[in-house]
Amino acid sequence: MAEKILIVDDEESIVTLLKYNIEQAGFKTEVAYTGSEALHKAESDDFDLIVLDVMLPEMDGMEVCKQLRVNQMDTPVLMLTAKDDEFDKVLGLELGADDYLTKPFSPREVVARIKAILRRSNRVMKEDNFESIQIADLTIYPQQYEASIKNEQLTFTPKEFELLLYLAQHKGKVLARDQLLSAVWNYDFVGDTRIVDVHVSHLREKIEPDTKKPVYIKTIRGLGYKMEEPK
Repeated sequence: MAEKILIVDDEESIVTLLKYNIEQAGFKTEVAYTGSEALHKAESDDFDLIVLDVMLPEMDGMEVCKQLRVNQMDTPVLMLTAKDDEFDKVLGLELGADDYLTKPFSPREVVARIKAILRRSNRVMKEDNFESIQIADLTIYPQQYEASIKNEQLTFTPKEFELLLYLAQHKGKVLARDQLLSAVWNYDFVGDTRIVDVHVSHLREKIEPDTKKPVYIKTIRGLGYKMEEPK
């Protein structure tokens, strides 16, 4: 069954262009032209991914993304922005976006990013695999994209989970920020390592007993991060 993509942009020409190219790639699409319409559709239907413009009437894309995460909706979000600005970019990722593209963009690049996000998030289960990774009270189920602390279910965005999984798979090893960017995001963010810091901060809020004294994800000053077994 084809994955369904919600396209959100207030420029009809961009929506038409994206809709055509995304459908040509084999996906189903739905469209929205305002932030409130996008939020309503996202909450009332099941989408595999949302292509979300930042500048929208009624409610901007940042607020839409924030509300989705507040409502614990983990649908991947590819954010579109006309502002080639690090603050906007990082803020979007802080609010729960999984990736971003700066306008003007190639429709082919949008489709490539969509495929990459869906492939990484593994939203469609193709096999039953219940192998888990256990680190103290933290249990990670790679195939289910789920994790729990003391049997209490945790909620992650796809990108947060991918980072958690990579850290866990390399437990005890110091991982540089650039290495994490390459492994988890699959392409170069031109040294924007703050993106890694933002996502680590989000993970700590969800898995650490005390975020000021982390016991799972340790910062290795001047190098990067390391997942450890809490003592």
